[in-house]
Amino acid sequence: MNVFALPNSLATNPTLAVLGFKRQLVYHLHFWAFVAVAPLVLVQWRQDHYLLSSILILFCLNALLVIAFLRFRSTYFLKGRLFPLLAVVSAAYSTSINGHAGLYWAYPAATALFFLLPLREAIASNIVFVAVMSMVSFIKFAEADFWRITFSLGLTCLFAMIFAWLVGRLQGELTRLATTDPLTGCLNRSQLADILNSQIQMRERYERVSSLILLDLDFFKTINDQWGHLAGDRVLKEMSLRMRKRLRESDQLFRIGGEEFMIVLPETRQKDADNLAHQLLTSISSRPFLEDIKMTASASVAEVCQGETWSVWLNRADQALYEAKSRGRNQVVNAARPVPINQQGSDQLTDQETN
Repeated sequence: MNVFALPNSLATNPTLAVLGFKRQLVYHLHFWAFVAVAPLVLVQWRQDHYLLSSILILFCLNALLVIAFLRFRSTYFLKGRLFPLLAVVSAAYSTSINGHAGLYWAYPAATALFFLLPLREAIASNIVFVAVMSMVSFIKFAEADFWRITFSLGLTCLFAMIFAWLVGRLQGELTRLATTDPLTGCLNRSQLADILNSQIQMRERYERVSSLILLDLDFFKTINDQWGHLAGDRVLKEMSLRMRKRLRESDQLFRIGGEEFMIVLPETRQKDADNLAHQLLTSISSRPFLEDIKMTASASVAEVCQGETWSVWLNRADQALYEAKSRGRNQVVNAARPVPINQQGSDQLTDQETN
């Protein structure tokens, strides 16, 4: 992923959009930290504080490495764990030799940790940070200043922690809303291409096959016409619950249309997927919905084949579902496997020899 991509270019996948914003945040925090700290290297060097200058040089090098790794490799160098270590050491040592002039840098550093590290690591790092700065303040300053510094730095960390926690919850909730169907709680189409592509990559790299099931309720429009849309919504909710009871944790259930669902089955051959599809149709037709609404469904099964794209894979399953509908519904049709190119060539040669 390009860390500099605009949010609009990532909007097709909410999960990647959130990840893109996080990487931009990490990038900019390290960039501006480098801009702020780099001049201090010369300042401290001219004041004969060579050890502090060396620590600040390490801080700047870490910032440059984080920026470079994000820019060229789209990875977070050492997951940002050098930042808290260098921040604690440089702020504590600077305060011990420069007094209040060094103390001021502890506040932005402590706040930045909540946006650079996972929340638990940031909390642990800041507890150590506050403890170290409190000890330095106790030794360096008067008792009144020690208490002011300890409480003000502690409150700054507390406020930053609350803000980062709420932002994280907000991001998670927005991602959930953007990637799931609000009626049934199933995944929606925003995740479809990425998940199918991931299964194709597993097939290409590790020979791990996957299958998908397309399932469509038969004559669903009659439910809305006879019992109303509210009853139709309740049927869809109950149907998704019935299907989930028969799925594994690794299986992924999508709602990709009004009454059409898709199930991605990792590590599953077409034969096993076919058995599951028949079980699902039986669970739908064997017991009425809402006590008196009887339903059936049609389904298709397709195992991913080597060399095909996710759209070709899905299209094969869609054609098989159409065939199940045309045959009279309430049945499962297995998608035809594509004929290999070398097989097509041999067939053509055979035809020419026959003629």
